[in-house]
This record gives sequence, C-alpha cells and structure tokens, in this order.
Amino acid sequence: MSATRPLHLAVALDGPAHCGAEHYTELAGLAERGALDFVTLGDSFARPGLDALAVLARIAPGTRRIGLVPTVTTTHTEPFHVSTAVATLDWVSRGRAGWSVGVSATEAEARLFGRRPAAPLGALWREAGEVADVVARLWDSWEDDAEIRSAETGRFIDREKIHHVDFEGASFRVRGPSTVPRPPQGRPITVVDLTGTGEPGRRVAARHADVVLVRAASPEEAARTRALLRREAAGHGRDPGSLRVLVSLAVDLGESESVPHPGLGAGRRLAAPAAHFSGGPVELAELLARWHRGGAADGFHLAPIAPHRDLERIVNGTVALLQHRGLFRTFHPGGTLREHLGLARPVNQYATAATGGPA
Repeated sequence: MSATRPLHLAVALDGPAHCGAEHYTELAGLAERGALDFVTLGDSFARPGLDALAVLARIAPGTRRIGLVPTVTTTHTEPFHVSTAVATLDWVSRGRAGWSVGVSATEAEARLFGRRPAAPLGALWREAGEVADVVARLWDSWEDDAEIRSAETGRFIDREKIHHVDFEGASFRVRGPSTVPRPPQGRPITVVDLTGTGEPGRRVAARHADVVLVRAASPEEAARTRALLRREAAGHGRDPGSLRVLVSLAVDLGESESVPHPGLGAGRRLAAPAAHFSGGPVELAELLARWHRGGAADGFHLAPIAPHRDLERIVNGTVALLQHRGLFRTFHPGGTLREHLGLARPVNQYATAATGGPA
C-alpha cells in the first residue's frame, strides 16, 4: 500500500430495526475500536423505523472518533432542514458528521406528504443535486468567525459575516442564511451511494460527493467506475484526488475460513448489482488488500449480514490482520471525519468572495 494512498474502511449499521440507541451505540463503539473511518445508517420513508440522523445524534456522545453518516432523504424534505440537521450532528459530534444523499421514488412515499406525486428517478436526482448544492451554501452562510459573543458590547454575531444564499432550484427557493453556525468541519462529508441510481446519481456524485459508494463484481469493474467518477469530477473543476471511492460489500463471516462460499471470497466474479463475500476474516483481509493494492478503490464500505457477529469478526479479525501487516492504521489520525479521510477543510465560498478571491 502506498503511503500516499491509505486504505479507508467504513461499515453499515443496518440490519433488523431496533427502537433503542444501545444496539447502535455498541456497534459504533466496536467500529471505533477498529479505527474505521465512519459508520452509516440507512433510512427511507418506505419502511418503518427510527430516524437515522436522530439515532446517530443520540449515540454521538457515546463515541469519540468514529464518523457518523446517516441517510437523509432529499425528496419531500426541505433543504433548509437538511442543512440545519446535518450541521447540528456535526456540532454535537465535534466534527464527525456526514450525510448520505437519498431520494424517495414511490407513490406511496409521496402520499405520506401529500404535496406532490412521485417523480421519475432522473428528476429526483437533479433535485438531490440542487439540495446538495444549497446545503453546502447554507453551511457557508456563516463565516467561521461570525460569532462574537461579546458580553461587553452585547453583540452575538458580526452581521457582515452572515450571508444570504439566494438559491432557486427547480422545485424550491432558499434565501438563507442558516440558523446554525458554520459546522466544525466547514462542510460535513457528503456521501452518494450509486446503488440503483444510474447515470443521474453518478452525475450528482461527481459534482457534489466527497465519498462515493459503488458496487462492483471485480476489481477491474471497480477501477473503471473510480476512473470515470474522477474524470467527471475533474470536468466540474474539482480536484479528482479529493474524491474517495469505496466499494460496497455485503459480508457474511459465519462460514468456515477454509471454505469460502462462491463469490468474491473465492476469487470469482459475482453478478451485479450486489457484491457479496462469504468466508472468514483472513480471506476478507486478503481480498481487501488485493483490490486496494491494484488501485480498484480507495477503500471499502462493509455491510455485515449479522451485525454483531460479523462486525466483531471484521474488527478483531480482518482489521487486526490488516493492521498487523501495516496495511491499515491502528488509530484515528485526527478528530474529524475529514481528517480520517484525508480531506482538507473547505474554504468558505462567501468569505473568499468577500476578500476578492475566487468564489
């Protein structure tokens, strides 16, 4: 593994729904002990269960380093509320928040709100891209030093450092500014999972995502997808080196280590759309190391089939072996999710414009 290209690992906390924080706190703490970059928690209006963002906000005080990335649905949700909710998660976690961009495509979900009918996937992802754009603007609507908090003068903020965003999308308008100060990370991490999104989701990812989750049945397929995303990001004027592409992999570590189930663990191609590994922690470590060394991806997003059992084996088996071989870190390099991912804190676009630099 190149010293300039570290391996990134994340894990999904999804599984049977639990109506309590203890289950998720225990899993997130286990992932944190393995020095993983972040955990994700899925969410959708199409199924019952707790709100993912609220759950991760609840467990934030019970963790110290691990990144926290809930799915937040942009369809039927006000962009202003998305912005303030994710910013609040970044504040309560002291800079460890991200959000995974979600859309809501069914008529049943639309009826829950009653404001408009379901829309085609392309339109939903165009709207999601606009939400990602305006959310970043709202996070920047407060400059970092906008808060004064002076008891002597009675001034709480410097109004010259609070900015209106004046954004008009296809289905919403947002003037701003935010009611929440700029988050500790400047902008919390934006994640886009390309599963089932097609080209519309990929366009949003190339333009707005910090982390992209992809499915691939072979390292060659993963490498092609990563190269395409990096080219498209560069086409939007972004530094392609700032994009982290992680391969999503369903993991079942309940099988014998010596006889992996046919699939990625056995070195065979697996039919899309989902990649699945069944075998032991050692084979999984070898798979991750081989794909990463070959340049297939920047890391992996692992989805344990049996959350407690498989995550424990991932951390105590697979991750421990990667650490022993010097292929994965033994501690978090900083306190924020951006630091875990090796991403710089973004410059505030409005503060830069105010000083005469590029917007």
